[in-house]
Amino acid sequence: MTALEDRRSATETDVTATSSGLYTYDLAPTKREGRRWGAYNVFTLWANDVHSLGNYAFAIGLFALGLNVWGILAAFTLASVLLFLLLTLSGFMGHKTGVPFPVMSRIAFGIKGAKIPAAVRGAVAIAWFGIQTYLASAVLSTLLVAMFPGLACLDTNSLLGQSTLGWITFLVLWAVQVVIVSYGMQMIRRYMAFAAPTTLLTMCALAVWMFVRADGSISLSVDAPLTGGAMWLQVLQAAALWVVIYGTFVLNFCDFTRSARSRGSIVRGNVIGIPVNMLFFAVIVAVLSGAQFSLDGHVITSPTDIVRTVPNMFLLAVASLALIALTVAVNLLANFVAPIYALVNLFPRRLDFRRAGLVSAVLGLVITPWNLYNSPVVVNYFLGGLGALLGPLFGVIMADYWLLRKSRVNVPALYTEDAGAEYHYRRGYNPRAVAAFVPSAAIAVVVALVPWFHAAAGFSWFIGAILAAALYAVVADRSSPIRDVDGEAIAVAAE
Repeated sequence: MTALEDRRSATETDVTATSSGLYTYDLAPTKREGRRWGAYNVFTLWANDVHSLGNYAFAIGLFALGLNVWGILAAFTLASVLLFLLLTLSGFMGHKTGVPFPVMSRIAFGIKGAKIPAAVRGAVAIAWFGIQTYLASAVLSTLLVAMFPGLACLDTNSLLGQSTLGWITFLVLWAVQVVIVSYGMQMIRRYMAFAAPTTLLTMCALAVWMFVRADGSISLSVDAPLTGGAMWLQVLQAAALWVVIYGTFVLNFCDFTRSARSRGSIVRGNVIGIPVNMLFFAVIVAVLSGAQFSLDGHVITSPTDIVRTVPNMFLLAVASLALIALTVAVNLLANFVAPIYALVNLFPRRLDFRRAGLVSAVLGLVITPWNLYNSPVVVNYFLGGLGALLGPLFGVIMADYWLLRKSRVNVPALYTEDAGAEYHYRRGYNPRAVAAFVPSAAIAVVVALVPWFHAAAGFSWFIGAILAAALYAVVADRSSPIRDVDGEAIAVAAE
């Protein structure tokens, strides 16, 4: 039998064993023919996500902590190189297999064990979906009060921690996102294509306006900037924390690149969207924070602080709406798609993409995210602890895919419950992957949350990822045969 015949027969065998509990339209691999995501679409992921309000607050905070402009640029240069490498490797996995993250996790963790990383990623995303929607609604509430002062009376009461106006603006933006997601990944792609240039033009215009207000003079640092070893330690910590912020995305980037036209599209989109775009972002941060400090000696906490000072009501409205559109785009990308696929994977017979989107949105509402955001204990310990788990998950998945399998995957076998299939392992769980993940995750969480390890807390994602990858490389089973079978026979059209 020839190699081609062996490949075909293996595929046919796996297709007949496909389980309805593992295979649905939304979880199926995408056909290579008809994939529509090009370099521009990959770029728009980062054009939207990098320029989020949360990221600006983080970067401006570095200026307040004492990093000068050159230190901020150095931190983002280092972080962007690391992210480019990690996201490109992760993106290639999605392009080759055509599967979303919960299915990708089956390769290392098993057809049932994959629910562990999917659930962790989904839980983090649902919490941040609600929080980001709340932050956008706060901007909208501020804008409405500025335009219609009479609405201020609706912003004085409290119901479950939110005012009447807060509830109205939150539910409006919540509903907008639900509607966008209900039309699937194709609509998300279109929205990103619209939001990306809007975001870039708005932030660039804001930076130019601040530069002119400061008479072309910006402060390169606060009055007492960090120097020497302290400065370089802060640079390294800032770079590490910036990578941690994208720890969620490096896991489920395949949710998007499964629709990419080619590897080249991923590389070109990542080059412009990560190193180039992130340095552009850092320059805007330097201008905004440096110009404001030059004007009054104060460091802003977010671009919204500057937007509120725009003297013209029309320009204020345009800038505010652009920030809202940006926040919605970030939410769709980073915090809505992941839990949708996670829920479809958990309940494949009951949920599809649209229904899972509605369930995710409802969960993001009932947790009253404004109360989470306003509770440092919850944000630092609950979300911080969950976030620390993402590094070890990434380490196991990447070590299994690139080091052990060398990118060889039997895609149809990801959808079968046959006890003899490659990814069934032991009752659907890979005990070796779990054995590598658990101690690494425990160490990462301790480093992230225990005050004694405060100096190393920013590196918890890396510590967990490296430990998990190293442990898995030691304990992984190398005796089982590894086949490389594409999923075209069971694939569906890409959106």
